Amino acid sequence: MTQKSIQIKLETGLEARPVAMLVQVASQFESTVYLNVDDRKVNAKSIMGMMSLGLAADEQVTVVAEGKDEESAVEAIEKFLSSK
Repeated sequence: MTQKSIQIKLETGLEARPVAMLVQVASQFESTVYLNVDDRKVNAKSIMGMMSLGLAADEQVTVVAEGKDEESAVEAIEKFLSSK
């Protein structure tokens, strides 16, 4: 299992379009990928789950991945969430 705490740098936070793009990034990997925020854990490959988080810019999330390509998955999601 690989996990990393990441600050969202997207100007608009995670609204509809960025969520769809994040789900596409997460879906490229075999590993299970989750975003943890406070006491909530959501599958990063689920658009509805990700939309339910309603994350804004500068919020902190923990990305957790488990599987063959877990490190690559966490790196790709960090790269996406850290881009401006």
